[in-house]
Amino acid sequence: MQNDHIQPAPDEIDLHGLTVDEAIPRLDDFLYKAYRAGRRRVWVVHGKGSGKLRQEMRRHLARHTLVRSQATADSRRGGEGATQVDLS
Repeated sequence: MQNDHIQPAPDEIDLHGLTVDEAIPRLDDFLYKAYRAGRRRVWVVHGKGSGKLRQEMRRHLARHTLVRSQATADSRRGGEGATQVDLS
């Protein structure tokens, strides 16, 4: 008997330490799974570092068809090291 129960999608993905090329497909997969699971808000952890990963993730999110808006996460969710994403 097959289990038809869908596992809930996580509300956060941790990408820090990855290159931009590694992070983008993981981010896309995460966003699609979160959207299909009915999540309306998720967080992308990219770390602070040099800021390159944060900049490129935010640039990618700005063009993504599933993203309604994005903002710097509040301090409890990582502040400048994370981005809050509201899905369509």
